Amino acid sequence: MNSIRIKDKQFVTFLPEEKILQAVRRVADDINRDLADTQPVFVSILNGAFMFTADLMKLITLPCEVSFTKVASYEGTSSTGRVKELIGLNTDIEGRTVVIVEDIIDTGHTMKALLETLRARRPKDIRIATLLLKPGKLQVDLQVDYVAMSIPNEFIVGYGLDYDGLGRNYRDIYVVQEETEENASN
Repeated sequence: MNSIRIKDKQFVTFLPEEKILQAVRRVADDINRDLADTQPVFVSILNGAFMFTADLMKLITLPCEVSFTKVASYEGTSSTGRVKELIGLNTDIEGRTVVIVEDIIDTGHTMKALLETLRARRPKDIRIATLLLKPGKLQVDLQVDYVAMSIPNEFIVGYGLDYDGLGRNYRDIYVVQEETEENASN
């Protein structure tokens, strides 16, 4: 599909599935190399990172565990600036290497709050793997160890990313198409 409509917005293809999967493979290769002598715990951030996590884990060759947590700071198309931990992490991470698996990092506030929460559980090391990074929107000092792709500050959906809960199921990533006078009159 070249375009999709979700609620009041039209989206066009931004990143096709093949390009996404190539980037995921590169991240998996880097993690497999960097953490070869560890048994990491991958902590996937729900809901958005579920597709990235599934594809990434298929390529991880290390003995590892996978756990999930849910944090949120978005409503609609923008961050609220308030971070809530909605579902807690039940895996013991003390003394372990942790790899946070995130769908997208834009302002970095959600990730910073999550790092503080995880550090209180005394892991040996925390790494961050994100599918997408918006470097132009980053507002906090954050070391992101594995970035599949950097993107401009655009609103996107698909491959786990949503618009008010919709659009996560698409294989490709779509960018919102701005209304022009010509589009509005059609």
